[in-house]
Amino acid sequence: MSDRPHLPRRASLEVLRAEASDELSVIVEERVLQGEDPWSFMEDLPTVDELVVLTLRAENIAADGGQQPNEARNYRVLRQISLDYPPLSAAVWRLLGSEPHRTWDVSVRAS
Repeated sequence: MSDRPHLPRRASLEVLRAEASDELSVIVEERVLQGEDPWSFMEDLPTVDELVVLTLRAENIAADGGQQPNEARNYRVLRQISLDYPPLSAAVWRLLGSEPHRTWDVSVRAS
């Protein structure tokens, strides 16, 4: 098992951030349309950079056959993201030490 499975070349960080920003906008809109008060959930949402890191991590997991990484491999994958995209380092370090989760996803919060 490799920490750098064959991944397709990604777009620039600016494009990744734009995509993440669009995704966050959709999440906010869906929750507001469901009647939630934005003041009650905005702090639970990831930052744009955190969402980019989680997306890159998910792509790495998918490229490795979908097998969830153990703690050591998760650290190496996140560290490699930090090395590949230095501006994401702060977001990587915020996510290290805790299992990345999706508290902003209603289906995850319900389970």
